[in-house]
Amino acid sequence: MTKPLTDLPMTADPPYDCKVTLQADGAWLMEPKGKMRDCPARVTDRLVHWASAAPDRTFIAQRGPQGEWVRLSYAETLAKVRGIGAGLLARRLSPDRPIAILSGSSIEHQLLALAATYVGIPFVPVSPAYSLTEGALGRLQYVLSLLTPGLIAVFGGPEYQRAVDAVHASDAAGDREWVTLTGREFGRTSTALADLASGDVAAADAAHARVGPDSIVKFLLTSGSTGNPKAVITTHRMLMSNQATLLQAMPFLEKEPPVLVDWLPWNHVFGGSHNIGIVLMNGGTYYIDHGKPTPAGIKETVRNLCEVSPTVYLNVPRGYEALLPFLQQDPALRESFFKRLRTTFVAAAGLSQEVWNGYLEVSRRERGETVPMINGIGATETAPSVTFATNTTRAGFIGLPAAGCLVKLVPVNGKLELRVRGPMVTPGYWRDAERTAAAYDAEGWYRMGDAVRFADPDEPAAGLMFDGRIAEDFKLSSGTWVSVGPLRVALLTALSPLCVDVVIAGLNRDGLGALLLPDMRACATFFPQLPADITMAQLAKSPVLLAEIRQRLDRFAVDHPGSSTSIARALVLDSPPGLGSGELTDKGNINQRAVLDNRAHLVEALYAREPGPDVICIATA
Repeated sequence: MTKPLTDLPMTADPPYDCKVTLQADGAWLMEPKGKMRDCPARVTDRLVHWASAAPDRTFIAQRGPQGEWVRLSYAETLAKVRGIGAGLLARRLSPDRPIAILSGSSIEHQLLALAATYVGIPFVPVSPAYSLTEGALGRLQYVLSLLTPGLIAVFGGPEYQRAVDAVHASDAAGDREWVTLTGREFGRTSTALADLASGDVAAADAAHARVGPDSIVKFLLTSGSTGNPKAVITTHRMLMSNQATLLQAMPFLEKEPPVLVDWLPWNHVFGGSHNIGIVLMNGGTYYIDHGKPTPAGIKETVRNLCEVSPTVYLNVPRGYEALLPFLQQDPALRESFFKRLRTTFVAAAGLSQEVWNGYLEVSRRERGETVPMINGIGATETAPSVTFATNTTRAGFIGLPAAGCLVKLVPVNGKLELRVRGPMVTPGYWRDAERTAAAYDAEGWYRMGDAVRFADPDEPAAGLMFDGRIAEDFKLSSGTWVSVGPLRVALLTALSPLCVDVVIAGLNRDGLGALLLPDMRACATFFPQLPADITMAQLAKSPVLLAEIRQRLDRFAVDHPGSSTSIARALVLDSPPGLGSGELTDKGNINQRAVLDNRAHLVEALYAREPGPDVICIATA
């Protein structure tokens, strides 16, 4: 058994004290009593610090061609960053002509991003899915036309050829310089990353001195679930205030260098701002995990976690769901994972109580103690942290506002919408005044779009529970509101482990319907009589699966009576959601609206007067 780690504080408990006031207009104001601690003015100040304080410590590592870990120390990273930064200064790049990075996580990607940050040139990490997924090239072209980059970098293989050709063939290519790893990829003229470096590092240092807290670090693209992506302006002030408040929630981070094994994409705020920031701020080491929470990709994550023991593990609900069975079944993985783990951290509030309990159980089994799991809520526009809940065992509990973050809860359609003010909030969306104006209320509060409720209505300062997305909620034909977020979590728990996600339908209908995404691996284990090579289309029609789901939905209807909480009809999806269609995000989350729009024929089948044999019909109250 791995011995407990008791020499350092895991988390603050509670992290903040909070004053809660009910205002005359019915809104609640939540004000942290503690001040946010001081933080560096610039992200790259910490790189400079650690290059001096711990020059030989590994900053970042990735798998090499033979499976070995290729490492870059803090001193090596700073030297390369200064050289590349000096080269970037000669290329007339600016917020109007930023750097676009089309490929995913890699040492080369991070070097270019840090070099740009060091000399004050914004960059935009573009979702690789925009280049690699069928049907997504239109989004790539839109992003390039919005941001007008002066330099485009691709550190990937032949899989990017189609996207490179498409951009070159369009007006979006313009006179932009292309940067690749060797300068010989894709059959076109490009600059090798190493050739960007200039000897004039004094110029890079002078440019770094001119960078300030409100200088733009990067543009982060929203998922585009309701249209074309928005480019969120992200500043040094936003990023560094987040790191300062993180240290108040997780004080152990500055007591020992954090070690992360992380797959989360850098074009999202969680992986690319929050997690990279934790490592840079505290002199830690970041191991790039090229796995994913998919049946095939999770094996690479397991391989990496068997070799590298993290001190803090950060993931989204889908990642935890995919990893848990391996932790439960593999003693070697369990030992490595928990060996020096201080805490786990889950972003957003979609983790089911069943999975949450599973992690608490395996940590007790391995460590003889419960490793705490931190929960919270945030957004790309808040870089990302808004609330933290530490040392909690309750799924959906998101705690109290982070230090320095003011929260207002405003009544909207019978719920409380979370709105935010503070140094972590973006000044707006790049070149999009209309959507910028719509993002803030008349008093300047950023509208999160998330609904919350008090964990204890009699004690508001006890913290908040996640209550779904305002935009996802809808009314039935009766006028009854449906709260999709909590319903989805409850339904997933009832259908576990057979379904990995659900999409709720019922707008302007008499009752609720559900499109169910089956878990192929779990179903194969649960129903050993199924053929080993069964396809998803065949599984969707399997009598044994449909019968089991019907029984569970019958029980669910008894436990959740009422038109807004019980499922009247359900269909099992016969094909997975796609990235190119917008149904799935890079983090593995389902876009409810996109699935309903793209599969409108299935919604009609749910509500047909005479439903087909694959539609599961439930008698509801």
